[in-house]
Amino acid sequence: MPWNMNDYPNAFKNFDPLLRKKAIDIANALLDNDYPEDKAIPIAISQAKEWMEDASDKEKNDYKKEANPSKNDRHDSTHSNPDLLDKDVEVFFEDDSWAVKTKGAKRPSETFDKKADAVKRAKEIAENKDSSVIRYTKEGKKQED
Repeated sequence: MPWNMNDYPNAFKNFDPLLRKKAIDIANALLDNDYPEDKAIPIAISQAKEWMEDASDKEKNDYKKEANPSKNDRHDSTHSNPDLLDKDVEVFFEDDSWAVKTKGAKRPSETFDKKADAVKRAKEIAENKDSSVIRYTKEGKKQED
């Protein structure tokens, strides 16, 4: 069920209004791409918080001025790939940094200087998707737990 600024999941209740708006927008887009609600909500929260940290003040002000999300919004489904929803998350060394990438994705979602930070982020992503983390050594060998 899509949401709006007056009717949204309890998990969004104590959010700053701009964070809530972004989370609703992301969650609605995920639902539009056939993600189940129980997966869309935590993914939307994670992505909205990440956006709030990374967005410039100008981006935030511009987004604040945009129309609020509604239950009837249509989202472009060509940018996401639901096939990646249940795929494992890989952590590997590439280009002098540790990369976090969903198996089958075209490029890493994030890179880190420290492997521990990459593994921590990969675990967060995998937990949201009910998938596993696959770690590799710096030399590219699969690491056993």
